[in-house]
Amino acid sequence: MFKRIWKARSGYLFILPKFILFTVFVLVPIVWSLFVSFQEYRIFGTEWVGLRNFIDAFQDDLFWQAVSNTLRYAVVVTPASVIIALVLASLIHPLRAGAQTFFRASFYLPTVASSVVIAMVWRWIFQTRFGLANYFLGLLGVEPINWLHSSAWALKSVILMAVLTPPGTGIILYLAAMGSIPDSLYEAARIDGANRFMQWWKITVPLVRPTTLYLLIVSTIGSFQVFDRVMMMTQGGPGYATTTIVHRIYNVAFRDFQFGYAGAMSMLLFAAVIILALIQSKLVSSDVEYKG
Repeated sequence: MFKRIWKARSGYLFILPKFILFTVFVLVPIVWSLFVSFQEYRIFGTEWVGLRNFIDAFQDDLFWQAVSNTLRYAVVVTPASVIIALVLASLIHPLRAGAQTFFRASFYLPTVASSVVIAMVWRWIFQTRFGLANYFLGLLGVEPINWLHSSAWALKSVILMAVLTPPGTGIILYLAAMGSIPDSLYEAARIDGANRFMQWWKITVPLVRPTTLYLLIVSTIGSFQVFDRVMMMTQGGPGYATTTIVHRIYNVAFRDFQFGYAGAMSMLLFAAVIILALIQSKLVSSDVEYKG
């Protein structure tokens, strides 16, 4: 084993900086959060409390409200982002190279901008008196909607913003996957009389399934970790109508200074994301994949 490592030492040296960053900023915080979750953690002293923080989380109505809001957000945003990316990539793929490049850049550009800036723009769009959303509704004769300050509409507004934000990364990945599918498969389908929709449904969709699985898992993790949009647009309100799990953890840790309790909720979120990822992997994974 050590001989193999020594032979590949140059490769390990290249990944060493990334591994150090991963260890310091990801692995150590996760292990420390697990350790803290079993304590009543204070700046000037700690007390070991065992599972009490986890029990408190299960008995916390605000935590379950945050879980409900997060689930409602994830159930809509995750499939919508994947489906939109697949459909848009399918429409872009048949175009010429120059047109593909234009649309790739156009849809990917918003992902380069800060999510905080995008959330601020959408906050202005949803402004009750002068926002663009109510302006266009007014042109249709619809009464203005109190988008961000109504408990009935606040979470829907955050979801709508996420759905309407172009899934640039998903489009790029789908286009790359579609580019690896041989044209001979489509030619054979056309000879057999399959129309364009059947070619897309029977050839494209199954062969990009590994990409779909990856995007589903990544989108689910992103949906369960949604924070910046909520913080910038509603700050979890009105009331707790848009409080998500991460927003609840943030408030408990940095507003109430209950770091042990926040660590316990973080571990519950971590476990939930892993379980969902495994379930998605089992349901969506398939042996159908073209290998040239």
